[in-house]
Amino acid sequence: MKTITTLEVRESILNNNDELAKKNREKLRESRTFLVNVMGSPGAGKTTLLKRTIEGLKDEFKIGVVEADVDSAVDAEKIAESGVEVIQLHSGGLCHLDAKMAGEGIEALRTEAAGRTLDVVFVENIGNLVCPAEFDIGAALKVMLLSIPEGDDKPLKYPLMFEVSDCLLVSKLDTAEVFDFDMDLLKTRVRQLNPKMEIMALSALKDRGTEEWISYLKKRIKEWRAL
Repeated sequence: MKTITTLEVRESILNNNDELAKKNREKLRESRTFLVNVMGSPGAGKTTLLKRTIEGLKDEFKIGVVEADVDSAVDAEKIAESGVEVIQLHSGGLCHLDAKMAGEGIEALRTEAAGRTLDVVFVENIGNLVCPAEFDIGAALKVMLLSIPEGDDKPLKYPLMFEVSDCLLVSKLDTAEVFDFDMDLLKTRVRQLNPKMEIMALSALKDRGTEEWISYLKKRIKEWRAL
């Protein structure tokens, strides 16, 4: 198995996160690299989704992944099995990545890719519905996962995450018959916070609804490249 490069990063003490995010965005635009910030609770299915997404994109795009966790390299090792470049970030106990930390991860990923251009980079942010929503990292697309076992009331409890995200993926659709989850009520609550939010339901594990997600992602990449 490929050895996973791990970076120990700490939250920047600077107060200019937005400026650093802007610089990340400019660098990514120059290199024509589409950055996706994937956010959600621990266990929402982010890593499983990424593995399925990589399968759907890898014949068309060169892909890299930045895995962020408080500790361990478990998820990075799973992603490495997909054959893409991957970097593991350790946050030192922090519940999010800021723009500086994400920038360090992206630069390390480029080094790991040995000069090969990366078309798409996914950042799997630290599992949390609060802190990651507060920090722009320079992504072209902000995606959040909400798993059906978590419940349909999360827009009421964690509104900022729903306000700042571009796309909501309702994950673990295969568990819908087990849990009391009202999809229509969820959509109503989300639309009150973010009328433009794209909402899709899927099961990455069972490969249900993933084609719609991958088609949407390809469309967003194409639109971004045309700007």
